[in-house]
Amino acid sequence: MRAMDHHRNLTVVIAACNEQAALPALHARLSAVLDSLDIRTQVLYVDDGSGDDTWAVLEAIAARDVRVGLLRLSRNFGKELALTAGLDHAGDCDAVIVLDADGQDPPELIPQFVAKWREGFDMVFGTRVARDGESWLKRSTAAAFYRVMSRLSHTPIPRDTGDFRLLSRPVLDALRQLRERRRFMKGLFAWLGYRQCAIRYHRQPRLAGRSAFTYWRLWNFALDGITSFSTAPLRLATYVGLLTALVAFVFGVWIIAKTLIHGDAVPGYPSLMTVVLFLGGVQLIALGLIGEYLGRLYEEAKQRPLYLIASVRPASQQGD
Repeated sequence: MRAMDHHRNLTVVIAACNEQAALPALHARLSAVLDSLDIRTQVLYVDDGSGDDTWAVLEAIAARDVRVGLLRLSRNFGKELALTAGLDHAGDCDAVIVLDADGQDPPELIPQFVAKWREGFDMVFGTRVARDGESWLKRSTAAAFYRVMSRLSHTPIPRDTGDFRLLSRPVLDALRQLRERRRFMKGLFAWLGYRQCAIRYHRQPRLAGRSAFTYWRLWNFALDGITSFSTAPLRLATYVGLLTALVAFVFGVWIIAKTLIHGDAVPGYPSLMTVVLFLGGVQLIALGLIGEYLGRLYEEAKQRPLYLIASVRPASQQGD
């Protein structure tokens, strides 16, 4: 077998939701990059239940480019599950490139990813050195999230790294075995292991439109990441409970001793309410943490499909 036999074809997977304005410009840039490669290429767009004309735009793109295949989900399942659907239907390719539909991750880096893949790396991911078009608050919270995850999780998750990456066939096959419902793809990619390397790049502003990820959605996304790859919050609740119990015990001993020695009355209503409210708050926080993990177990137990497909349009042929 020739050395290059396992580097014959590549599929680019792009999950899109309400990106009708950005997709034409993105595909023009992507098409130019793929034309420059010396391997066969395909593009698979996944429409994640868009409410605008994204599907019509994708059909027009597929009509002009025979390398483009389309996958339409029955409703909006979220980016993580839409990406999972795309990776599941990437076909019999030797590697997959994951690319965002908003154009912030430059497709012009794909040749560098392919070069690293040919050097023997199974996963090549882009690490952001700058993030244009984003507010100071969003950049700061994103940086804080990655640093918190690196401390809480036993799985080393690369900092400042999104979904923009190349996955070799062995990595893709391994990823398809992971079928959990609450999916934190960045953590799943890291959990797989294999030989990895990073390519640093400057993240650009969106080509058009606005991000659908509000701060509330980002907060919930962060919760999914932490609870999917760390039990540290549960352990922290245990430690806080033990510390609170110790403080309460010491305080109780002090009150009893003070009463026996000095005959003073036990402190009255204000101090009593302070202690009760404090202990109640700690208990509710602990119950909330337990509920987050229990809710995820409930979703896993139902064993519903990760996504449902409304329609499929395969690519006409592979590009050379």
